[in-house]
Amino acid sequence: MVKIAYILLCHKDPDGIVTQAERLTAVGDFVSIHFDGRAKREDYDRIRTALADNPSVTFAKRRVKCGWGEWSLVDATLQALYAAVDAFPRATHFYMLSGDCMPIKSGEYAHDFLQKADVDYIESFDFFASDWIKTGIKEERLIYRHWFNERTQKTWFYRSMEWQKSLGLARKVPSDLAIQIGSQWWCLRRQTIERLLKFIRKRPDVMRFFRTTWIPDETFFQTLVRHLVPETEIRSRTLTFLVFTDYGMPQTFYNDHYDLLLSQDYLFARKISPDAHELKARLGALYSAEGHEFRISGEGRRLFTFLTGRGRIGRRFAPRFWESESSVGRNRTLMMVTCKKWHVAKRLVSRIRAVTGTPAIDYLFDEASTALPDLGGIQSTLEKRARHRRALVRMLFDYYKTDRLIFCIDPASVEMIRDFYNDKAKVRLLEIECDFTDDYLIGHARRVGLAGGATPQDTLNRLLPTIRYDVRFESERLREMDFSGFQVIRQSADADENAVSLAAFLDIPAEKAREIAATEYLFVD
Repeated sequence: MVKIAYILLCHKDPDGIVTQAERLTAVGDFVSIHFDGRAKREDYDRIRTALADNPSVTFAKRRVKCGWGEWSLVDATLQALYAAVDAFPRATHFYMLSGDCMPIKSGEYAHDFLQKADVDYIESFDFFASDWIKTGIKEERLIYRHWFNERTQKTWFYRSMEWQKSLGLARKVPSDLAIQIGSQWWCLRRQTIERLLKFIRKRPDVMRFFRTTWIPDETFFQTLVRHLVPETEIRSRTLTFLVFTDYGMPQTFYNDHYDLLLSQDYLFARKISPDAHELKARLGALYSAEGHEFRISGEGRRLFTFLTGRGRIGRRFAPRFWESESSVGRNRTLMMVTCKKWHVAKRLVSRIRAVTGTPAIDYLFDEASTALPDLGGIQSTLEKRARHRRALVRMLFDYYKTDRLIFCIDPASVEMIRDFYNDKAKVRLLEIECDFTDDYLIGHARRVGLAGGATPQDTLNRLLPTIRYDVRFESERLREMDFSGFQVIRQSADADENAVSLAAFLDIPAEKAREIAATEYLFVD
């Protein structure tokens, strides 16, 4: 039977800590608390007094003064672990939490979840081979000794590192360890914790090494668990839902995130806003609930990436030199058809092929499955196609032995469209303006992974305006570019009106343009 001992690291909000401990122990679990040594003694005393009669709560015997990125965070965790192992012999799992974490599943669900598989849950990726570290120093975290805090003693932090580098004092990683990295929020089985504590007693060299690494809470447990536990018994993931914004800051959750949080495939979430009183009350009551059914959709991280990333896509970097290094050809006419509903654009170019005989290709730079001839490998991946876009299109002109070529492109690819307009070729652009119902936009969100079948309706309702605006923004941006030869056909227009734009875009007689525009099923979803 699963019994969880929560390792609770905290430094503020004594009343909230007391409430959290009482909530978690009310369903038969345990809590071991480490309250930061830098925090007020009177706050710590309040917590101890309030929980003195709770036999399912224990405290670290030594309070550590914690600093971000320092060994002190690992030391504090170990102090709480030692206390928990001694105090709670019936605990089967040990789960790392902070004071900002809240349950997003019931205790009943959490116990059943952990019962299903005899494994440890801890993010652990190869330190050197993975791209888990996005910015800042990497191997320097390990090979140099760090006695100063980069946040509070920046000058000495980097000066110390430069001195070690100039004196050739780089050290080696312990030879039997493959350094791993990952989130500090883990859930480990009792046997794993006992192996780990036994290992560190036997290996003072490993402890000396990690004590002077930088941000060891992202490497210490992750490395030792991989060293001590078979790979088949490890799930490289965290059970705590956390999201980082595009500025690298943890996403904070508020009252209106309740349904979204419950639908994620996690047991806890952080960070919960201190002001989200309603959310805290609802999540607090949830942990002791029985018989609650959870519909898991799991789109949370993709959703937040989408919402926070608007305004940055395609506008951060100038075109690279290799994106404009070749020319399609001065005497050639390149025609691009852009539409957010890809199936509509595909129908149109298919009809154009049939009526005019002009070579027309589907979403060349957006769909890897688009049918293309063998061009020596340049067409093999989307990455290669984008990198060598002009060369690829020039080769397609040559392959089809034509001076007129059409392909489809997503309206979000404005920088690529602009790059082709900078070519010596004659370039034209046709936008297909479609109507978008709520049902279609919801289906689009599900197709691209922003939502799932179990996504709550209120989450979809909040998402819809953003998606609708995003589509409209892309269309408006194309118009603002003032591209020459830019034409538009509309779902709301009749065939005669659309035929005028098609005739100008394709440079064909009006009757042929009318034949294409009159395609009955063109805009059908």
